[in-house]
Amino acid sequence: MAELNRKGESGKENSDRPFQLPEIGEHYLVKRSDNSVHAAEIIQIRQNDSGSQEIYVHYEGFDRRLDEWVDIERLDLTAKLEDPQSKGGDLTLSLTDFTDGTDRKITRNQKRKHDEINHVQKTFAEMDPTTAALEKEHEAITKVKYIDKIQFGKYEIDAWYFSPYPEEYGKQPKLWICEFCLKYMKLEKSFRYHQSQCTWRHPPGKEIYRKGTISVFEVDGKDWKIYCQNLCLLAKLFLDHKTLYFDVEPFMFYILVEVDRYGCHLVGYFSKEKESPDGNNLACILTLPPHQRKGYGKFLIALSYELSVIEGVVGSPEKPLSDLGKLSYRSYWTSVLLENIYKMGVKVSMRDLEKMTSISYTDVVSTLQSLNLIKYWKGNHILCVTPKLIEELYQKICKKPNLTVDPSYLRWEKPANKISAKVAKR
Repeated sequence: MAELNRKGESGKENSDRPFQLPEIGEHYLVKRSDNSVHAAEIIQIRQNDSGSQEIYVHYEGFDRRLDEWVDIERLDLTAKLEDPQSKGGDLTLSLTDFTDGTDRKITRNQKRKHDEINHVQKTFAEMDPTTAALEKEHEAITKVKYIDKIQFGKYEIDAWYFSPYPEEYGKQPKLWICEFCLKYMKLEKSFRYHQSQCTWRHPPGKEIYRKGTISVFEVDGKDWKIYCQNLCLLAKLFLDHKTLYFDVEPFMFYILVEVDRYGCHLVGYFSKEKESPDGNNLACILTLPPHQRKGYGKFLIALSYELSVIEGVVGSPEKPLSDLGKLSYRSYWTSVLLENIYKMGVKVSMRDLEKMTSISYTDVVSTLQSLNLIKYWKGNHILCVTPKLIEELYQKICKKPNLTVDPSYLRWEKPANKISAKVAKR
């Protein structure tokens, strides 16, 4: 095993104190990209093109999207830490304490919000046995993120998670992806040549919405299998628990794009089962990182419910949601429900809210419970709040988003097979 000096370079005599190369499974303090120092586990070691060692690390107590390849210089090799699992728990530092940087304790709700914002993951001990077993299996398969970044249109985007691209491509530090047809390449010259030859300028399928520079295309996974598979591989780079990669035929994909004179630039999408026995109106949702925090996530959620309204059904997203998905949905549900309560009055029932919004009864109840607006009385959940409080919450929370779905621009009809299926049941 090579010996390393303080700068982590092999074979140079600029230090009197050599260090052993760290091994997989060991724990060290690592300097993160924001210059903070945090305990991390060594997951993988590789040699880059220049011959230097790179270490893949997982920061203890943080979501795996923050896992990264680091130069060995960022490890404090003077102090190997104990494996937190050998103590029967997780290594916790001040970042994951119940404190907020002072000696004052914070509430569990504040802790939950902190964990969501900082992507702190649950420990296996906090999960039920079945979930823990599935998580361990998932973690083993997707543990190392080999693709560091992608070039997608004009954006160079850091990857967050492992994605099962074919072996030839899946271990490239960078992939080049056509933003129109979604073909992926491992060489820039191949990408540049493809750009000069590709005739695609918008997603395949049918355009179902166009207002201004915003457009949505409906793409059938059965008709456009390769495109949808490539879309799923792209999405997996930014979603931890996405399992749909290759079996795309039972799904419809709704592709959101920004339109300019050069073409339709992919912003995000959601997928939906053609027939969902669980009543899910959305299977997977993603807004690409360069377009996040602009309202596109809520736009896609709102669109999924507009389709449910046309179908005359209530719906709910497939679980589990990603951490960003949970935040987007809870925000959407809160604003839509408060707006309807404000209009209809505090005597409106949970079932009425379900019918008006197409948000499932369970999601209606859980959202209003999180706001402490309902109580369970005589077998029913009822609103227990004054009109004044509703008005205050409405004014505070229900600010009109910059981007909304205008139903008058939606060109979509209930699928014929669903109509015939209902007739057949009669």
